[in-house]
Amino acid sequence: MKIMPLTLIPMLGLFVQGPPPFKPSTSPVSDALRNALASASKNLVGSAELMPADKYSFHPTPAQMTFGQLVVHIVQTNVALCSGISGTTAPLTPVDMQKMSGTDAKDALVGSIKRSFDYCSDALTKVDDSRLSEEVTMFGRPGGLSRGAAIVILAADWADHYSTAASYLRLNDILPPTAQPKK
Repeated sequence: MKIMPLTLIPMLGLFVQGPPPFKPSTSPVSDALRNALASASKNLVGSAELMPADKYSFHPTPAQMTFGQLVVHIVQTNVALCSGISGTTAPLTPVDMQKMSGTDAKDALVGSIKRSFDYCSDALTKVDDSRLSEEVTMFGRPGGLSRGAAIVILAADWADHYSTAASYLRLNDILPPTAQPKK
């Protein structure tokens, strides 16, 4: 008689009970963005924290951004797109964002990326799908894209930025947040 491994017993419950019931949303696109925000914030802030300060100037090739420039780019993207999507006033002006530099101290850049995700989290709280076709406004000017397009772009940017950050970390023998051992 073979004994079933204990790890398989809970999985059998899924087959007997089935998946959890589907709960439709009145704003599935906006809800999906908020779900993506939670993991993007964790992974991108975690990446900024994991990279040593002396490696913020690292870039694999001269044509690529340094890690510090990547963090600045993430902050700028978060502020511009979350402001446009939500219709809220951005916490940084375009001039403030131009003053940011990839050579700023690690602590300052980590603080900036954390604040940008905090802003996105607050700004996107009340966004729903009722105005996806409307043009977004960024910094008082038309953004040239719909709210729905801005949502898709922002979610794709977070994935792209994390891929880049994870690659930079791995090239420096550091496991990115999603590869870190479970605690």
